[in-house]
Amino acid sequence: MFVEYESISEDTKVWVYPSSRKFYETEIEEIEQKIKFFLENWKSEDQNFKASYQFLYKRFLIFFADDELSSISNLDIDAIVTFILELQSDYEVTLLDKMNVCFKQGEFVQYKELKEFKTLLKNKAVTEKTIVFDNLITNKFDFENYWEISMEESWYNRFL
Repeated sequence: MFVEYESISEDTKVWVYPSSRKFYETEIEEIEQKIKFFLENWKSEDQNFKASYQFLYKRFLIFFADDELSSISNLDIDAIVTFILELQSDYEVTLLDKMNVCFKQGEFVQYKELKEFKTLLKNKAVTEKTIVFDNLITNKFDFENYWEISMEESWYNRFL
């Protein structure tokens, strides 16, 4: 069942899907309708299941699933991956590539392949103070506290 983000507990599972490009305003409303429909129907037979999402920077789709009273099975994970694959196809974006880095340059969010990011680092186009997004976080608490942090405080610091 879809619920508002604020009502989800801190232990809720999180999946972050960064888009290879910014979504257009005309796409965002349509995508949000699709997401809400998916979440309403994802595990609809389970009244204890709660799910929510955030759509941030016109680039990140972030899903939250509260598994405290309702376990999440491999079939449930397959369902969300299938949904993400459909979005990739419909909007001609990449959402499942984990070999990329998302970071801020001023007010803009950049999406670069890891190799390209290392080159930027070598050329000092990004520094230890650059804000990066840790898309590997696993719960709402980490999302709120460690998703958007300086490179020196993240696991990316090994590239410094």
